[in-house]
Amino acid sequence: MERAEVLKRVIGILTEAQEIRRAAEAGEEDDSPDTEAGVVTQLLNEMLPSISVPSDSSPQQVARLVAEALGPALHTMVAGFSLAFTSLAMAHDAGRTDISSTEVLQELALEVEAGTYDDGA
Repeated sequence: MERAEVLKRVIGILTEAQEIRRAAEAGEEDDSPDTEAGVVTQLLNEMLPSISVPSDSSPQQVARLVAEALGPALHTMVAGFSLAFTSLAMAHDAGRTDISSTEVLQELALEVEAGTYDDGA
């Protein structure tokens, strides 16, 4: 999966997490948080590669195959969450009261779409 697609999914996960928390704090008891949690799970699953393991693989071979497949994906995911956290922290530390965390994430999504982070942020 392309780096920009992973970053967009990370932003989507954080945005959905905010909605889940908002609904919980508002005492909403409908099925919305469950649906949103399903969206988060779907976005996570989309970022992870599928892994084929031959049935005759040894435990060591399975571990190697899993590590080789998941390593790059997890690295990109962690980089995406780190970028989002840094963007939110910088807005907070700058005392930005004119922008919400959702708006910070929306701005980050626009930057990702524009290719700002294509070279490995």
